[in-house]
Amino acid sequence: MATREDQEEFASHVVDLLQSVGPCYSKRMFGGYGIFLDGLMFGLIADNDLYLKVDDENREDFATLGLQPFTYVKNDKPMQMSYSQAPEEAMEDLDVMREWGAKAFAAALRAASKKSKTSKKKPKSKS
Repeated sequence: MATREDQEEFASHVVDLLQSVGPCYSKRMFGGYGIFLDGLMFGLIADNDLYLKVDDENREDFATLGLQPFTYVKNDKPMQMSYSQAPEEAMEDLDVMREWGAKAFAAALRAASKKSKTSKKKPKSKS
């Protein structure tokens, strides 16, 4: 198990790499870190592994490389989130990280856009 200091150092390294996508920052949450840009979470760090946001448009890119989805256990059942492991070479190559980070941020933008459209469609209640 990584120490808190190790986790902070790893999160700092990830944020440094992802600056090529935009002014990212990390935020401690649920024993790990969320990675944000423009208020949207597009990455998460758990157990010193980086996971990037996936959706129907980019999921295959991750699956083709055999990258695993982020999964946790809730009530003795595995729960899968819409994040997948980042390629290992992205952790060492700024250009590779920029490409994968941009894919993840695009997925976060699409998810936010869908939420926005859904909330606009809800009828207003009459009082």
